[in-house]
Amino acid sequence: MRRREPDLTVRELDTPVLTVDLDVVERNIASMQARYDEAGFRLRPHIKTHKLPAIAHMQLRAGAPGITCQKLGEAEVMAAAGIRDILMAFPIVGASKAARFAALAAEIDMAAVGDSETVALGLSAALAERGASAGFLVECDTGFGRTGVQTPDAAAELGAFADSLPGLSFRGFMTYPTLPATGDFFAAAVEAVRARGLEPDWVSGGGTGKERWDAARGAGSITELRPGTYVYGDRTCLADGSISVEDCALHVRATVVSRPTATRAMIDAGSKALTSDTAPTLEGWGQILEHPEARIYLLNEEHGYVDVEACAVQPQVGDVVTVLPNHACGTTNMHDEVVAHRNGTVVGVWPIAARGRLR
Repeated sequence: MRRREPDLTVRELDTPVLTVDLDVVERNIASMQARYDEAGFRLRPHIKTHKLPAIAHMQLRAGAPGITCQKLGEAEVMAAAGIRDILMAFPIVGASKAARFAALAAEIDMAAVGDSETVALGLSAALAERGASAGFLVECDTGFGRTGVQTPDAAAELGAFADSLPGLSFRGFMTYPTLPATGDFFAAAVEAVRARGLEPDWVSGGGTGKERWDAARGAGSITELRPGTYVYGDRTCLADGSISVEDCALHVRATVVSRPTATRAMIDAGSKALTSDTAPTLEGWGQILEHPEARIYLLNEEHGYVDVEACAVQPQVGDVVTVLPNHACGTTNMHDEVVAHRNGTVVGVWPIAARGRLR
């Protein structure tokens, strides 16, 4: 971490710049951990939101048993930073990736997910060659229509197959996101795998939003959840009611660089600073906190187009504004570093260590 002068504030930073309020981050971590502890769920945070070893360690100190990574590059960064328990929540396909997974499994506790015999066989071969072992969770499609086996019986069959292979031990089931149908699917999968003589001790759901939480609480067999966005919050979480503006820690500071018309302002944060992710419930590409009536309606690479017609107070050239991004995870991956602050005072600049680790 590179230190800044202690009296520097976020208002003095050059833009566009990604900032994170550590007081809010700590509050979000503590409150979510307390909620999960009370409900009886393990909380295994997904680090793709922040990609920072420092925040991952904060989550572990709060009570998380381990972390979730999407890509091996992320896991390698986190393992190098001293994290010893990692779930890979993305199918690992190919000999080179399996070898990297096995190298990690030889040093720390690793688990993988998969929805095919091909994934299990590849992992087993690499683990056996390395003399390592790892857990295996069967990924289940419980209604999202992405990856995952399609039936509970198929989940049990693949679990039994993986457990028969060298280096792999069947641990349970995994899905994303947790949906209303997840509970019935998992209950049937647990029953089917028990009929094959195996006992799942790890049933993992995912997602931060309120609907995901409600579905998980009604699912019955889930032991763990893998939220990610809760640590920062974003405009999507704000829209679904799972977080308040005050609990959003991640922002992009941007400067108004042009007022070409009476109704349009241009900011220096475009698609390279703000994620292009959106959602059916969202309009535009971020919320400007100082001008809530404004609408970021278009992004070029370096330009953000802002409709300011409805603003009671008009932004002027030179004004610096605070943008709440639509999606924290995608925004994080646009930046090399994030400026950490407390109550607006900069405490450090953190390189986003796992940024761009797509393999």
